[in-house]
Amino acid sequence: MDTEDHKALRQAVSALGTRHGRTADPTQLWSEAGKLGYLGVNLPEAYGGGGGGIFELSIVLEELGAAGCPLLMMIVSPAICGTVIARFGTDAQKQQWLPALADGTRLMAFGITEPDAGSNSHRITTTARKDGTDWILTGRKVFISGVDLADATLIVGRTEDARTGRLKPCLFIVPRDAPGFARRPIDMELAAAEKQFELTLDDVRLPADALVGDEDAGLLQLFAGLNPERIMTAAFAIGMGRHALAKAVEYARDRQVWNTPIGAHQAIAHPLAQAHIDLELARLMMQKAARLYDTGDDLGAGEAANMAKYAAGEACVKAVDQAVHTLGGNGLTREFGLASLITASRVARIAPVSREMILNYVSHQTLGLPKSY
Repeated sequence: MDTEDHKALRQAVSALGTRHGRTADPTQLWSEAGKLGYLGVNLPEAYGGGGGGIFELSIVLEELGAAGCPLLMMIVSPAICGTVIARFGTDAQKQQWLPALADGTRLMAFGITEPDAGSNSHRITTTARKDGTDWILTGRKVFISGVDLADATLIVGRTEDARTGRLKPCLFIVPRDAPGFARRPIDMELAAAEKQFELTLDDVRLPADALVGDEDAGLLQLFAGLNPERIMTAAFAIGMGRHALAKAVEYARDRQVWNTPIGAHQAIAHPLAQAHIDLELARLMMQKAARLYDTGDDLGAGEAANMAKYAAGEACVKAVDQAVHTLGGNGLTREFGLASLITASRVARIAPVSREMILNYVSHQTLGLPKSY
C-alpha cells in the first residue's frame, strides 16, 4: 500500500504528466521532471538524489504513463545505470554521474542486447581485453534505446577470468564520443520518441576507471541492474494500460446508443472491469518486487520482478486492445490517440526479456522443473 508520502508523490507526478499530456515534448518533460527531483528519487541523497528506491521511481514512471507521457529512458538512465553506479561504482564515478543522472542534465544508455545472443549474458560476444592499464572493447549491440541522447552508454562486455580462462560479464562506461564507438539508427514501426540503435565497438580504448565495479563480480552487478529494469518495465506497462483504460471508461460513460451509455452494457463493462483488475494485480506484484529489491533481497526480487514484468505486459496488451475495441472506429483515429498504443503495448511483452523466457525462469527457478535448454 502507498504511504502518505507515496500518495503525495503520485499526485504531484500525475499533475506534471497531465499538464504535459499525450503530445508532450519528451525533452522538455525530462528536464522539468529532473529539476523537480523525480528522475533521481531512487538515487542516494549524498549525490543529489531523493534517497528512495525503485518503489518510488516506479511510481513516477507509472503516473507519467497514466497521464499519457511515459519516459522510456527512466527505465535505463536512473533505474539501470544509476542503480549500478550507486551500488558498485567508485567514489569518482558516483561524483561524476549520479548528480547529473538525478537532475536529468546527463543521460546514460544501456547496451546488453546483441544480434545473436539477445540478452543472454552467457552468449554475449562483445569482449574486453586488457592492454596495459587500459581496456579494449570490441563487439556489436542492437536495440539500444536513446543512444543519440545519452552522454555515455553502460556496455555489457565479457572479459577472461584469469583463474579459469572462461569469459565473464563486466560493465563499462563508454563515452558517446569515444573513438571506434559508432551508432546506426534502426528503422522501427514503433511510434516512440526514443530511437533504437545498433552499436559498433571497433577496438574502443577505455581507461581503467571505465570499468564499473569488480571485474570478478560482473554477473551479480549485471543483475543488480536488470531487476530494476524489469520492475520499471512493469511500471511503464501499467501506466500505459491505465491511460488506455481511462480513455475507454470515459468514452463508455459518454457514448450513447439507443438512449443508453454503452458502458451500461455488460459486454462493454465487464471486459473493462477485468482489465482494471489485471492492472491492479500486476501493480501489486510490481510493488512486491520493488520492496524486495529496495530491502536488499536480490534473489527474491529477481523472481518477483520477472513475474511483475510478465503480468504487467499481459495486462497492458489486454487493456489497450479492449480500449480500442470499446471505441470502435474512433479507437483507430489520431484524435483519441489509442491506435499507436497497439504497437507500443507489445514492447512490454517483448522487452527487455520475452514472456517465454520469464516462463522458463519461473518453471526452472521457482518450480524446480528441469531445464529445456
